[in-house]
Amino acid sequence: MDGNGRWARKRLLPREAGHTRGVNTVKNVIGLAKKYNINSLTLFAFSTENWSRPKNEVASLLALFVKSIDDEKDKIESNNIIIKFIGDLESLPFNLQKKILYIEGKCKKNDGLQLNIAISYGGRSEIVRAVNKFIVSSKEKKTISEELLSRKLDTFGLPEIDLLIRTGGEKRLSNFMLWQLAYSELFFTDSLWPDFDESTFINALYFFQTRNRRFGSLMDI
Repeated sequence: MDGNGRWARKRLLPREAGHTRGVNTVKNVIGLAKKYNINSLTLFAFSTENWSRPKNEVASLLALFVKSIDDEKDKIESNNIIIKFIGDLESLPFNLQKKILYIEGKCKKNDGLQLNIAISYGGRSEIVRAVNKFIVSSKEKKTISEELLSRKLDTFGLPEIDLLIRTGGEKRLSNFMLWQLAYSELFFTDSLWPDFDESTFINALYFFQTRNRRFGSLMDI
């Protein structure tokens, strides 16, 4: 979800205004995912690299996460959404960790849209944490496999990623789900995240429908 800061700068507003507007887009996109029968939606909200931003901006983002959970927890539950947070959650302030555990527990009996929020997340960090979990849990010496490592990832139990949508005009993964995106289709748009709307969402879905997904096999003749 890229472009909040640039959206604000273009309007001579503080970056925090862009992040606040970005939250509204998050709400709209969750609604679109439900409208178009998307089973699982993952949003990259805060990366491990984002900790290096100015302290006031980081504090503002963390406060915005807390406020968003407080404001939306009942709506998320009533809309039958399952919510899961992925990333190095132990690095987050304790108050935010408590909010995350609360809303995950509140929605665990739902069976609708699977909504995943990546916060304090980095693809490399996730793989390192997964390997360390494997080392700690392994009671006998064995060679690690893709299947064993995948069980230690933050995303274990979640469906494979079919489509990545990146806003803001950048054309790179930026350390997002490096393991999980191995065979995903990649859609890039110049639209800044606060401007991301239904028409752009539909364009991404149309793009996905045109792809011939062979996963390394030969094309059908």
